[in-house]
Amino acid sequence: MGVDRRTGDLGDGRYRNPILHADWSDPDPVRVGEDFYLTASSFGRAPGLPLLHSTDLVNWTLVGHALERLEPPEEFAEPRQDCGVWAPSIRHHAGRFWIFWGDPDQGVFQVHAERVEGPWSRPVLVKEGKGLIDACPLWDAETGEAYLVHGWAKSRAGIKNRLTGHRMRPDATGLLDEGTVIVDGDAIPGWFTLEGPKLYRHDGWFWIFAPAGGVPTGWQGAFRARDFFGPYEHRVVLAQGSTEISGPHQGGWVRTGTGEDWFLHFQDRGAYGRVVHLQPMRWTDDGWPELGDRGEPVLVHAKPELPAGPAAVPATDDDFPNGQHGLQWQWAANPGDGWSGPHEGAGLHLTCVRSEHLHDLRRQAHVLTQRLPAEVCTVTVDLHLTSREPGARAGLAVLGNAYTWIGLERGADGTVQLVHRFAEQVADAERDAGTARPAPDGRARLRIAVDTGARCRFLADTGDGFQGSGQVFAATPWRWVGALLGLFATAPPGGPGGAGTARFTRFRIRTDGAEPGEPKISTP
Repeated sequence: MGVDRRTGDLGDGRYRNPILHADWSDPDPVRVGEDFYLTASSFGRAPGLPLLHSTDLVNWTLVGHALERLEPPEEFAEPRQDCGVWAPSIRHHAGRFWIFWGDPDQGVFQVHAERVEGPWSRPVLVKEGKGLIDACPLWDAETGEAYLVHGWAKSRAGIKNRLTGHRMRPDATGLLDEGTVIVDGDAIPGWFTLEGPKLYRHDGWFWIFAPAGGVPTGWQGAFRARDFFGPYEHRVVLAQGSTEISGPHQGGWVRTGTGEDWFLHFQDRGAYGRVVHLQPMRWTDDGWPELGDRGEPVLVHAKPELPAGPAAVPATDDDFPNGQHGLQWQWAANPGDGWSGPHEGAGLHLTCVRSEHLHDLRRQAHVLTQRLPAEVCTVTVDLHLTSREPGARAGLAVLGNAYTWIGLERGADGTVQLVHRFAEQVADAERDAGTARPAPDGRARLRIAVDTGARCRFLADTGDGFQGSGQVFAATPWRWVGALLGLFATAPPGGPGGAGTARFTRFRIRTDGAEPGEPKISTP
């Protein structure tokens, strides 16, 4: 058995970054008692606002989502991978969890709940407007005031590189003023694309942690002022320096119960998305935070002084008990009725939804997705295409601006073939990526072997062992989102009623390098 590449826990009291080698973009943590919680951007997928839990800041599990559906529903009936939930902030105040985020096309929203497990409130629009992103609240225990800070998306608002502050109603249902620019990045020589503010109170100062310089090559800044509305001093507190950790970017500060300070942030790794790093943090003699090793990111470090627990990672495998998928899965848009559900027999039964976009998976909402969990991994799932509809198809995909899938398709003569198809970034229709071959009884075991650089090899077993199909495919991200694994079932448009189903069983992701056993292809 090899090393599980999904976790950063080295098992000897140290950890290696990234601690989460998956696309948990724009991470923000909070501590409640002895527990730590983290949320991240989910953009246009549903459910949104993932909720992760840890007791040591290194080992994390996925425990739920705070946003069942994106609103308004009609805006997210089709995939909008780069819209929706941008850079949320999670806080605990007055006995409740609060999550704020900016939707760049609608404004600043919040949801809240007494328990992280929910139920969570419906979204409340705190500030309406275009280009409002990266929102973060603060309830100031010293003054009793509540505040909100947010950034700007130039693509919607025509401005960026500045942070706007508001006084907020204590119940977070609205704002008390028109807003003031409290940090203008244009006034700081060399600073650009200032965004992602996180607001805190410490040692008599208002603190804003905010990155600048762009995702690939930027840095993490800190700002402080005696008054919320400024003026703010600034300092770079984390930058790549001599390390290989490029663009240490947006994240949040958390303090343990024993008084240790830590900072979680992301690093963009292309098709793998924005992976999560953990940095030690200390306060210098002149009262400023210093992150990492003297302002440079650490690769390996001693774990926080917290009770040791078992190694843990967000779930990836799924046996689909009772016909239901696990928390790790998200639909490409708000789900429709009847896309999946309990059926007779084991596994996940996906309806072959009729689609006008049959030949472009990127435009199909009924694709069930999860993140690539490691730099090197092997993804395997069993598929039985039970639909009798000519043209019905189902499969396993790697999705991004370009995509490839391997799966089964029902022919006009009723036979089923194994097919492998792809679409380039600018293409609006698929092409064959491999040679089709018969799939007896409409069954196959599908596999994607992901290697360094997100290079994907596609394989399938239709009863005579795994055989490769097509060329190696280099996975691509979306604009802000890493590549996604996807399960789908679909059918041509225009027919009457439903188009039958496809059954997926035994979804597995191996990251330890061990060769899994090969049970026979699933039978009823």
